Amino acid sequence: MTKKRNARHYDAPQLHGDHPRPVTRRQFVAQGFMTGAAYTVGGMAGMFGMPRAALGHHLSNDLDNLLATPCNITDGAGKIPFIAFDLAGGANIAGSNVLVGKEGGQSDFVSTAGYEKMGLPGDMVPGLNDPNGDPYANFDLGLGFHLDSAFRRGIMSVVSPTTAANTNGAVIPARSDNDTGNNPHNPMYGIARAGAKGSILTLAGSENTDSGGNSMLPAALFDPELRPTKVDRPSDVVNLVDTGELVGILSENDATAVMESIYRLSDQKMANVNTQIANDAAIKQAVRCGYLKAADIAKRFGATPIDPSVDPDIVAADGSGIFTTAEFTDGSRDAREFQKTASVMKLVMNGFAGAGTIEMGGYDYHGGARAEGEVKDFRAGRCMGACLEYAARLGKPLMMYVFSDGSLSSNGTIDNSVDGRGKGEWSSDNSSTAGAFFLVYNPTRQPTIIGATPEEQAVHQQIGYMDAGGSVQRAATPAANNVNLLVNTVILNYMALHGEQGNFGTLFPNHGLGNASMQDSLTAFTPIVNGIITNPV
Repeated sequence: MTKKRNARHYDAPQLHGDHPRPVTRRQFVAQGFMTGAAYTVGGMAGMFGMPRAALGHHLSNDLDNLLATPCNITDGAGKIPFIAFDLAGGANIAGSNVLVGKEGGQSDFVSTAGYEKMGLPGDMVPGLNDPNGDPYANFDLGLGFHLDSAFRRGIMSVVSPTTAANTNGAVIPARSDNDTGNNPHNPMYGIARAGAKGSILTLAGSENTDSGGNSMLPAALFDPELRPTKVDRPSDVVNLVDTGELVGILSENDATAVMESIYRLSDQKMANVNTQIANDAAIKQAVRCGYLKAADIAKRFGATPIDPSVDPDIVAADGSGIFTTAEFTDGSRDAREFQKTASVMKLVMNGFAGAGTIEMGGYDYHGGARAEGEVKDFRAGRCMGACLEYAARLGKPLMMYVFSDGSLSSNGTIDNSVDGRGKGEWSSDNSSTAGAFFLVYNPTRQPTIIGATPEEQAVHQQIGYMDAGGSVQRAATPAANNVNLLVNTVILNYMALHGEQGNFGTLFPNHGLGNASMQDSLTAFTPIVNGIITNPV
């Protein structure tokens, strides 16, 4: 049996004896039959009607004056960029990757049996050291990870020491249903309601779903105008912006000047026309803004490519980019995930989108060698690290959230293969070991955990806790047994990074997170910005 499992390619579709034959899109993605990249969207409808900050510094002097018209041409709302990783299928997050403990926080370790359930053998539990003398409880990223966490190894393979030093995070032990996309895990609409918007679109997602990923969004947050635009490859990003053939024929400045002239001619014509329609003024303004935005697009994107594959900070043949040209284009599963990540992070980190979801499929990896989960978690870690490092290269903050539908557990059987790394095999789905976490990068300093003492900080860095046996304590927080409230907790923490948590009850009146004192206990960080930050494109 061991030989048969090890012979299976890790990215081949997963057929579980305890699962039905996959029939839904969600089941195909979770079990690796689909990669989460099935459609391409390049439509322009509604792309440029989003509120944005003044763009005069991007445009010619003449167009500076034209921007006085109320056309909502902006650079973004100035909020911290937000990227979510949706690991479809029920990935391991707590224990073997991000440390979880009892009431005292990550370092209030659970029992050896509890960590064994979370995939760690007795000689690798937090509190011990590895053969080199290094503690298995590692805090290089601020948030505690197991030293041999595949997420951590992937992140650290990409980020610089300075990026790691300016990163911190929090973990939230919280149950969610196994093997279903019906978990309302996705916080994107709430992040948008909190003010995150982009200069091209509000939300991006790598799946053509209402949430932009595998899991659903809370029904109370749904707004059809916020449905994410599907982006999972560089060509999708390029197709979001069409500067027209004029930019190819003329220089950027000449093309902009021509479009300005067209705007002025149109404006003169419109002034002498009576449409005899009740909303005559609004119609005329919409026509004027259409021409003005065309000039704006030519100016901003005519000379600066939006394509992530030609951004030297992202891809470079000489190894100076986050990805090499070879690994970005070799057609492997890794390359597809790197392209997907690069496309979403290019939009979000440059202010073109307010927030984005990156779905990664195949995380229903129980019932086989531990090696499969380690390989896939390392790949996910590399993608997480890419987002953090790109934020560092641009000098911008980032909040990155990682979640999955349910979780799994080990029966203690050890996989001693090279990729298995001597850890416990994942034997079954188990929602009691589930959790989510977020990392925050700040270019000027490491984000500060709330609390005057290490003990106080520990319980803000782990929002909730496990029991000694390694199961989520359901009564620890509102989020622990209610995925809707897990989402609200993440949104609260996003707003707190801006110092705007006082507005949470107004924006989300039925939030379910209790009074201000309770909300304070669910908040991890002191603000890294006060109010609106600048976010130049």
